[in-house]
Amino acid sequence: MAQNKATEGKGRGRPRAYDPQTALLQALDVFWSTGYSGASLDSIATAAGMNRPSLYAAFGDKHALYIKALEQYWEIAAADMQAALMDNDLPLREALIRLYEGQLSIYFSGEGQPRGCFAIGTATTEAVEDPEIREVLSDRLSRLDADLEVRLRTASESGELKGDVDVGALAVLASSLLHSISIRARAGKPREELSELARNAVNVICGG
Repeated sequence: MAQNKATEGKGRGRPRAYDPQTALLQALDVFWSTGYSGASLDSIATAAGMNRPSLYAAFGDKHALYIKALEQYWEIAAADMQAALMDNDLPLREALIRLYEGQLSIYFSGEGQPRGCFAIGTATTEAVEDPEIREVLSDRLSRLDADLEVRLRTASESGELKGDVDVGALAVLASSLLHSISIRARAGKPREELSELARNAVNVICGG
């Protein structure tokens, strides 16, 4: 009985009515579907199951919430990409195919029309006038280029890439392919067609 009372005492107080991580992902989903300008704190609060004051207290204004959502998306996408790139047991060709297929799974993860990459689909529009969004976007794109360059350099040193290749240029090419696939997904291209595009591009990157 005493133990129960102690447990009850510890459990007193107003419980948190939301999970911050879940709420952030739900906010991300709203931004992804409507874009930054089309989203409102009211629509995000409804999706997150929170009232507007609670949402503001937890994350700040819409701009601050979008920045958090953008960073969260990159964390998810980057973890998937790094899992493919850093698997040294995979040949370069297989690592790149796994990377593109992993991102395609994200691009086609929503209900209805594929939404492509969250960052490319929403941040590129806002980056023109918003220096903070532009800085986050530029930084994450540079990180992607760098991660790809490390993997390609390793492949070059091990003899997987033929000749005296410019791994920096190849990394940007491989990165740019992701952006193109994202745009094509939003334009309604079927996943099978985009998978084929990725495979053909990987053949070019790997030298045939």
